[in-house]
Amino acid sequence: MHKTLRTTALLLAIAWVSPAFGQTAPDAGGATLHPWQTPPPRLTSEAYFTNLNDGDQIETPYLLKFGLSGNWGLAPIAQSSRARSGHHHLLVNRDLPLNFQEALPFNDQYIHFGKGQMETVLTLEPGTYTLRMLLADQKHLPHFVYSKRTTITVTKKNPVDPATLATKGLSMMLEGPTVKRPFRVQFHASAINVAHQAQQIPDTGHFRLTAVPASGSGAAVVLDFAEGQTEVWLAPPAGSYNLRLEMIDNLDPTKRMADAVTASVRVE
Repeated sequence: MHKTLRTTALLLAIAWVSPAFGQTAPDAGGATLHPWQTPPPRLTSEAYFTNLNDGDQIETPYLLKFGLSGNWGLAPIAQSSRARSGHHHLLVNRDLPLNFQEALPFNDQYIHFGKGQMETVLTLEPGTYTLRMLLADQKHLPHFVYSKRTTITVTKKNPVDPATLATKGLSMMLEGPTVKRPFRVQFHASAINVAHQAQQIPDTGHFRLTAVPASGSGAAVVLDFAEGQTEVWLAPPAGSYNLRLEMIDNLDPTKRMADAVTASVRVE
């Protein structure tokens, strides 16, 4: 059954071809990309862990962070589903479901993040576990968007209040200070829920990325991720840029939900 599902997902994914650098082209969902944007170089979309790898040893409580690729966005279940969107689920010691047309259950092995969260605190007891992220719609029906199975070992559980691990704020991740085109910029919101702006859900926001040439010449490029996206692949002209990441309140576009974060990058 898994082979059939994955084959179907691959056939759907290869329907688009990555455009040449600097060309405006529709993404996999049909939306027009900015000339600096490119679809992800991989043919498939995926959910993933941003701070956990297969084989890692950790101590709990542990603040686990997740991301979402392929121009998919987060959409809380408070309102109807949006195209190419869903909410995260963490599968603990469970493989992918055999039937993607059945809703995911609610228990300790299927943890739902229906508010648009990008993180959770693991409080697992010492032992070995398998973890996997899976995206699903507002009815908890899985999408073909999931992570590889990740095996971890919890070596110790500390007497720490889990509520103290997450502080409200943003972070931005790049491959390094010097990158080749195209390159990925990953966004993270801690203690802030992400949603489509059109859903108009209180206490949610969406990311906005501004890129300014470090030379001071050339206009700033502002990319608004109003459909709940949490990463972008960019292919700007070669040069140095200053990046600024903000979280915009979905009910009030003049309001920032956290302090902006910045980074500098040189594009070869």
